[in-house]
Amino acid sequence: MSEPAGFELVERARALAPLIAREADAIEQTRRLTSPVVSALIENGLYRALLPRSLGGSEAEPQMFMQMLEEVAKADASTAWCLGQNSVCAMVSAYLDAATAREMFGTPTGILAWGSIGGEAHVVPGGYRVTGRWDFASGVRQASWLGAHVFIVDADGKRRKRRDGTSEVRTILFPLTSATLYDVWNVIGLNGTGTDSYSVNDLFVPDRFAVLRDDPTALREQAALYRLTSYFVYATGFAAVAVGVARAALDAAIDLARGKTSFGIKPMRENNAVQATIGRNEGSLRAARAYLYATMGEVWREVSAPGGVFTDVHRTALRLASTWTIHQAAAVVDVAYHMSGSTAVYNSEKFERRFRDIHAITQQLQARDTHYETVGEAILGNPVNLGRPGAN
Repeated sequence: MSEPAGFELVERARALAPLIAREADAIEQTRRLTSPVVSALIENGLYRALLPRSLGGSEAEPQMFMQMLEEVAKADASTAWCLGQNSVCAMVSAYLDAATAREMFGTPTGILAWGSIGGEAHVVPGGYRVTGRWDFASGVRQASWLGAHVFIVDADGKRRKRRDGTSEVRTILFPLTSATLYDVWNVIGLNGTGTDSYSVNDLFVPDRFAVLRDDPTALREQAALYRLTSYFVYATGFAAVAVGVARAALDAAIDLARGKTSFGIKPMRENNAVQATIGRNEGSLRAARAYLYATMGEVWREVSAPGGVFTDVHRTALRLASTWTIHQAAAVVDVAYHMSGSTAVYNSEKFERRFRDIHAITQQLQARDTHYETVGEAILGNPVNLGRPGAN
């Protein structure tokens, strides 16, 4: 039986973990992935995990992509976060014509980053004119291309509407050199992602660089991977990052407990409360991980089958599994941090950065508590937007 597509990326990520761990302090201090890490990710093809095979990508199965990120996250959350962001951005290649896709991703250094939705693109002959600024562009400092999700304004000055009445959003793509970058990422966690802002001024974007991302009617690549939308590949990928952070934090607490003895107190390994805490949280983390991967596995089996379709039932399942897993991972990190006592507060130890990183993860889009409400609405049969085309 052949290995799933992308299997080799998990092995490469595991092999790169020692290098990434050694560079983690420098990544934190400089607020950027270091050159040795970026070079290693490029040389080992990790940025090309979700690119089509037609572009020399791995077209990895989702579970392999998730495991790749999990292995990297055990070494450094910021590296895994950037890798996840840039990799999923590259899925836009499935909506580009072949020549444009090769222009952007035809070399190993063809890396794309983008930020949040906002601003407008005005229709002009041959394309669009754009002026705007966007935030939260994780991985921008490694990118050679940028994207922006914008509302389309037709020649009559009105925003273009989709058939369902929502405003049309396109993703415009342009070289990094066309933009101005702003160093604004001074934060409590995921500090090394360099999630900065960028702007363009009166930029002309040709038609071929403006796509209806995540709209199945606009797909040019027909592989099963691209039936999944980037919105949900982000969700499950970032949940896998959270699992990797939690795994590393709990392992560090277990290692500490095996050897730590405090004055006047029995060794941690002999402490019944510590033993029970480790047992419960080991179970919690394994359960969360199993739920996440099992959910994606079930969705993938159905979507990748001949004629498979990505349905709202699948969207609901992935939305719930991703959000819940992130929150469970954060709870495990909190316990590991608390259990480790005063040792955990030192920068030189393995807890403080992971504590900050996991709580940065819980603050971003994919971990919002409102997702539970959305899932509940869907379960009750109410009409909700679960990330279908046009969703923010």
